[in-house]
Amino acid sequence: MLDQRQIERPAAEAANSGKVRQPLYAAHKKIFPKRASGRFRQFKWLVMAITLGVYYLTPWLRWNRGPFAPHQAVLLDLANRRFYLFSIEIWPQEFYYVAGLLMMAGISLFMLTSTVGRAWCGYTCPQTVWVDLFLVVERAIEGDRNARIKLEASPWSARKLLVRAIKHAVWLVIAVATGGAWIFYFADAPELLGEVLAGTAATVAYVTIAIFTGTTYLFGGLMREQVCTYMCPWPRIQAALLDENSLTVTYNDWRGEPRSRHAKKAMASGRPTGDCVDCNSCMAVCPMGIDIRDGQQLECITCALCIDACDRVMDKLGRARGLISYATLADYNANLALASAGGTGPIHPALIRNPTNTFVDGVAQFQRRKIFRSRTFIYLGAWSAIGLVLISSLLTRERLEMNVLHDRNPQFVTLSDGSIRNGYTVKLLNMIPQPRTVVLSLEGLPSAQMSIVGVDLPSGRSFAIPVEPDRLTTLKVFVRQPADQIYKPVQSFTFRIEDEASSESAKYTARFNAPEIAR
Repeated sequence: MLDQRQIERPAAEAANSGKVRQPLYAAHKKIFPKRASGRFRQFKWLVMAITLGVYYLTPWLRWNRGPFAPHQAVLLDLANRRFYLFSIEIWPQEFYYVAGLLMMAGISLFMLTSTVGRAWCGYTCPQTVWVDLFLVVERAIEGDRNARIKLEASPWSARKLLVRAIKHAVWLVIAVATGGAWIFYFADAPELLGEVLAGTAATVAYVTIAIFTGTTYLFGGLMREQVCTYMCPWPRIQAALLDENSLTVTYNDWRGEPRSRHAKKAMASGRPTGDCVDCNSCMAVCPMGIDIRDGQQLECITCALCIDACDRVMDKLGRARGLISYATLADYNANLALASAGGTGPIHPALIRNPTNTFVDGVAQFQRRKIFRSRTFIYLGAWSAIGLVLISSLLTRERLEMNVLHDRNPQFVTLSDGSIRNGYTVKLLNMIPQPRTVVLSLEGLPSAQMSIVGVDLPSGRSFAIPVEPDRLTTLKVFVRQPADQIYKPVQSFTFRIEDEASSESAKYTARFNAPEIAR
């Protein structure tokens, strides 16, 4: 083992030699994204409005299920172990529907990533949506990029303290609203809101609000891009789903290089230049703080704001859009090969792809992007198959179930008249929010009679049993058979229930036990 002197000696030698040790981790650099404008930014506004609207408003949607069920359209009723989704009601034993939906969501993510890259991360991921919302607040209070950089660099003053306090106060309000909205999915929203404001809600409600408030404020306001870079596993996974036909945000360096801020002077001196004027607009709007011109990077969430920024610059310079664009690796390589074949000079306008998927002056033409290819159809087929199975199961599922448990001790009883009696616990599950009456009957054992504890009726072969809405009804049932009708120690028969109003029915095959000596 190394002693302390062996450990300290290299450090002392390094210090004496004047070498400075490099830190293992780079310090975090705060990012100040500039507000972008363009078609992708407009699309992100639309997605943010829809997703936030769905999250905050869904618990308040009403759905009339009758007097015996909650009227909240989407409700995770953990107390009663129910999941309500509009007209669909899921019981605990039907959790495979939730598993199927999760499988469909995973396949959708794989299919989306293989076709258009990290579009989920760039547009609909909750982290992206809430960071966008927090940035809207920050820009409204502190100003756009330059104003925020200046405020950050300035010494603390009364104005800076006030501006920061207002910003963080608004962030906390958003975070509290986020945590509050989450608990409304688990109980009736109007009633729970009144209890929360009155201070009479359950402790778990306040704990949940506090946890979601803290995580929303921390992740959306303070950590931001660090969550995507260091905490989220998806950037590491999505690379395995991409291929040469996947669309990703790409800097077309075959057109932009060599970049120059003084293109006119360069052209006058005969030096070749590309379309990139090195204005850094793409970096200024990037919420991840990266330079897309460095190529594909783990941090890039493909939000395409750099495309909007670059297109605006190209418009001002009178050059064609698309220096940064959604492109496939196959398209990029084809364009690069054609550019290389044309020499090292400035990129000819013929190399700029137009919306008709041909080159402007017809110099070359490539195949259309193969976004929909074999792997895409495999994903789509798997997704559709699971969806069809779930839909067909929902349309054909029975809402009346029965389970029977034979008494274990004793398994049978010999009565004073010599007949044999078996006891059973019969559970009737009514899975609709309306009361109904079902008929419980015996099939098989022609000479057997049935009696039910608590039902003041003579023994018989069938009974009409009222069952409550959305409830499990438990019955204690005795089946008696004359001794002279028993020919073997174990006989099979069937309990059957039927709702004559809806024609729903269920069966359960049970056993009737008797002693070996019975005849």
